[in-house]
Amino acid sequence: MDSAEYERKIAARFATFDQDGNGYIDREDFSAAARAVLAEFGTAARSDRGQYLFAGAEAFWQGMAGIADVDGDQRVTREEFITGAAKRLRDNPQRFAEIARPFLHGVIAVADEDGRGTTPAAAARVLRVLGTPAELAAQIGTALDADADGRITEDEILTAFAAYCGVEAPDA
Repeated sequence: MDSAEYERKIAARFATFDQDGNGYIDREDFSAAARAVLAEFGTAARSDRGQYLFAGAEAFWQGMAGIADVDGDQRVTREEFITGAAKRLRDNPQRFAEIARPFLHGVIAVADEDGRGTTPAAAARVLRVLGTPAELAAQIGTALDADADGRITEDEILTAFAAYCGVEAPDA
């Protein structure tokens, strides 16, 4: 992969987390993502699932800040993301995915509409409200169901999240 491709991929990862597009990642981006998911599925923020999702969003933010917020200002700039988070993404995407586990677990709980697990269609809805174009969200939702059983497990989501986050530097 050349430098331009690497920069493009890192910029896409950064934009995924910078939900409001203000040029940095902060706690509000994670809260906004949780609110968007709750609204999509008609789940109250004060419900058990809503509170669980917000707790997961906070844990994800704390993990992100812990690895990337170098100056301690409670926001992660693109530069901090590239030097902090991107290095960890590249070095160990599975470990990075683990900081997302509480949030992803909360999303799964909200998106499980029938108590039997999250479907590819529900996953596509989540991806769409988090900023993925609808057609791509549908394709990803289907691909997340690695064993094609109609349900997406937490492990399938974590594996896919780690793969998405794993970006090799041009000199790797």
